[in-house]
Amino acid sequence: MTETKTDVQLKSGADVTIDSLTSEGEAILQQRVHVRDEWARAKETEGVVCQTHVGGQALIEGIMMRGKYNWAVAVREPDGNIYIEEHDLVSGRDKNSWLHKPVVRGCTAMVESLALGYKALDIASQHAFDLSEEEDEVESEKKDRLDEGDNSVPEQLQAAVAEEPSSENQKEIESTATIEKTGVDKNDAEQEDEGYSLPKGVITAAMIMGLVLGIVLFVVLPAFLTNFLVGDYGEKTLLWNIIDGIIRIAIFIFYIWLIGRMNDIKRMFAYHGAEHKTIHCYEHGLDLTVENARKFPTLHVRCGTAFMLMTMLIAILVFTITPIAPLIDLMGVTNEALRLVLVIISRIILLPIVAGLSYEITVKWAGSRPKSPLVQFVLWPGMQMQRLTTNPPDDEMLECAIAAVKRVLEREQLEHAKQQVKTEGTAPAIP
Repeated sequence: MTETKTDVQLKSGADVTIDSLTSEGEAILQQRVHVRDEWARAKETEGVVCQTHVGGQALIEGIMMRGKYNWAVAVREPDGNIYIEEHDLVSGRDKNSWLHKPVVRGCTAMVESLALGYKALDIASQHAFDLSEEEDEVESEKKDRLDEGDNSVPEQLQAAVAEEPSSENQKEIESTATIEKTGVDKNDAEQEDEGYSLPKGVITAAMIMGLVLGIVLFVVLPAFLTNFLVGDYGEKTLLWNIIDGIIRIAIFIFYIWLIGRMNDIKRMFAYHGAEHKTIHCYEHGLDLTVENARKFPTLHVRCGTAFMLMTMLIAILVFTITPIAPLIDLMGVTNEALRLVLVIISRIILLPIVAGLSYEITVKWAGSRPKSPLVQFVLWPGMQMQRLTTNPPDDEMLECAIAAVKRVLEREQLEHAKQQVKTEGTAPAIP
């Protein structure tokens, strides 16, 4: 591939200068495509060099990117530096292949994404805030109490504070509590457990609370409201499910809009936009630079927001065709409150099936047919939802996204080189 420097126009019509542009990327940018809005730019796939599998998640002052072999977190620290940490992805496909069968793999992917997301948020929370001032205040208070002869402080603690650690011990402490900001953590798992991770019990409790809140907001509350408006589930089943689905979607949209008013969430949504812009840039074969990524839209067809909305739409169909009312009648339950409880329980039980079907439609089917008019029609609602979950990022946010995706791509280039050595005996040049 040749390297060139040329003035070209993006599909939006904005002039840019791109260094080291591949010939494929140059040809793409020279194509004149008239589009009117962000959605049209995002769904346009004629200029895509590769449909990548790389995806990500916005974090607190950072971004997590995930590839085939690893996932990387890039966080903007208070001092302006970018902290980067990566971890291997461990696949259980060989041991539990049934978890990766159609429909079931959607549930597996959802659980894995939730677990990975919490780990990434944990890392981001450790580096996004400046805790030095708070720590200094605590140490100052301890020393003041010691100077005043506070007897409530244990003698061992007084001795520990009074005695300065040796340089050797200090180095050992620092080495177990920090990770180099500019490189890969060589013992990241051990260091994460010792110095960076929140207690597993806290993470588990947060995940459980999040799931409970989701079930209450998007399953229990819509069911109660629908039962109040429509009446017993068995009398007007189709109407009941439609109203229930509409209320669920309305609550979801209102919830996203409401939390989007918070300043911290606004910044997180801006990092979400940076993630999309960076992946667009890579898919279009351009160098991963802030200047190139800045020109792309904040919407993307492979966004998790579309998956969540699709899940709610598919739930209406699944709940309607599942004979819940006849089963409740067969059980001989006549109490209206108990019947409603059984309906809610049935919805919770069916959630894995709903998630699995949503994954097959949004990821497997739609992801492999991005140009299909039917796919674009199906994904349109989810794309519009992204207007609430993405904000225009600043250049520093784009730098974080680029740093994270580069770390993932570097690993994939390395693994590709290893594979080529095994099969052909020669390795490709890795830039």
